[in-house]
Amino acid sequence: MTAVAERGTEAANSARTSTPPAREARRAAEALAELRRPVSWRIRLAMALAAVGALAALVPFAALAELAELLLAPGPVDRDAVVTVAWFVVAGIGIRGLLIGLALAITHFADVDLQAVLRRRIVRRLSGVPLGWFSENSSGAVRKVAQNDIADLHHLVAHHSVDMTTAVVLPLGGLGYLCWLDWRLALLAVGTLPFFAAAYAWMMRGYHEKMAEMNTAHGRISSAVVEFVSGIGVVKAFGRARRAHESYQRAAEAYGRFFADWVRPMLRLEAISSMLISAPVVGLVSALGVVWFVNQGWITPAEALAGVLVALVIPTTVTALSFGGEDRRVAAAAALRLRGLLDTPVLPVASPSRKPADHRVTLDDVRFSYDGSTDVLRGVSLELRPGTVTALVGPSGSGKSTLATLLPRFHDVTGGAVRIGGVDVRDIAPDELYRWIGFVLQDVALVHGTVADNIRLGRPDAGHDEVVAAATAAQIHQRITELPGGYDTVDAQFSGGEAQRIAIARALLADTPVLVLDEATAFADPESEAAVQDALSELAAGRTLLVIAHRLRTIASADQIVVLDCGVVAERGTHTELLAGHGRYAALWAAQEEDSNE
Repeated sequence: MTAVAERGTEAANSARTSTPPAREARRAAEALAELRRPVSWRIRLAMALAAVGALAALVPFAALAELAELLLAPGPVDRDAVVTVAWFVVAGIGIRGLLIGLALAITHFADVDLQAVLRRRIVRRLSGVPLGWFSENSSGAVRKVAQNDIADLHHLVAHHSVDMTTAVVLPLGGLGYLCWLDWRLALLAVGTLPFFAAAYAWMMRGYHEKMAEMNTAHGRISSAVVEFVSGIGVVKAFGRARRAHESYQRAAEAYGRFFADWVRPMLRLEAISSMLISAPVVGLVSALGVVWFVNQGWITPAEALAGVLVALVIPTTVTALSFGGEDRRVAAAAALRLRGLLDTPVLPVASPSRKPADHRVTLDDVRFSYDGSTDVLRGVSLELRPGTVTALVGPSGSGKSTLATLLPRFHDVTGGAVRIGGVDVRDIAPDELYRWIGFVLQDVALVHGTVADNIRLGRPDAGHDEVVAAATAAQIHQRITELPGGYDTVDAQFSGGEAQRIAIARALLADTPVLVLDEATAFADPESEAAVQDALSELAAGRTLLVIAHRLRTIASADQIVVLDCGVVAERGTHTELLAGHGRYAALWAAQEEDSNE
């Protein structure tokens, strides 16, 4: 595989899109410049040191040429002059190593500081975004930005600027030195570059179109793999594994044919073009050229030696510049994703914050839309009195979970208002709001740490006895004591029902007067469902409870049952009243009863 194709494949795998248009490229460059701004002055200082270091690297070349003059001069060799020249060689090498090393040390420390700055900015930004943002964005995507994309900036900050400065200044300084000796030496040193550039331009014809085709082929293969893996159980059960595999095989073969047709014509051309800037060829061309120049009397043998030595710098320069451009494109794309995360809108915080008078919850003509155009909820008005249980039921997609998340302000309403104790939740600071509202969601998140730390999440200052009391009330204490480290067990493994009881213990310890329970028994196995229900009964005592339930038997005793359908309140009342009404709730109840009796 050619180097051009290899770099193309890497770009396709990392981006999965063709090269961005000019507008996006500008945005990426602007994002990169903005993110590097805190350390930009240090990078510029490192570049200045690297430039001086690169020029110092030319001193040995000039000194060797002078040494050749001394050794080839008629008569006895001037030993003092030879020693002086030798010290110049040592000094040039030493100064170069010192300055380049210092420049790299500066950029590496800058990179460490920049990573810390960016991660702090991410933490500050994510701590202020609406909680609903986290349900819409996977933790994997956030981790990729916070870790992988920041890591993609490492090479650009810690190495790229120093390497590129050296790669540019060293050959330019060398060519300037050769021009000072004889302009023909400078032309000879870059004699093979035009041929390499022409060959490279020929190879890059249609590169963007080929990359688009490659990305399309990658997409076909990925889709075939996902389709095969997702349905492997079904296709094997029906004896269709071979046919299901054929889709992937066709996609892989098509990709192989495309890639071979693209790469094969470039192999010979790239071999020739790479050879044109290889050290042996450049050295041979320079050696033959300087022999001619010396025979013509244009230069001295010592100047010829300098010309050959400087010419050998060119191949490493071209290689560094080629890969440096790709590194910058990767870093710019990562910077654009980072800035997208850092520009995530934060939740508006009221100042000054108001405090609710009690834990009565009212929803007044609430409307909500995720995209600003289609309402998920329309004209919902409810009252949740203190000490009562309100249950939300309805078919999937009716807006139950969306409505529940408006209370703890996962999202802000697009119309109407949600109030606690007569105060709009938008006028309550988040810290104050979460002292009033707690929630137990169906997707329980257990953080890294001990079991006690997970329960203590809502009240970090709670004592051990309080943690144990909350776990006991949540029907999970006995299971915790069976762990090797008990409450001090780190990253303990729990079943779905057990994890939900940990979340209930967390809510009990937080002791908020308003609670939102979203399918709190969704992942409970039959054996632990009774324990979860007992824990919920303990949790509900004296609080304002909003419960989302799929199993209607679990909320039959609720003080108020609200049936949502297509984002509007279709029915409300007690279990008895709704059954007597023979409406949607009665139909849902009958369907579940029939399923349970089968």
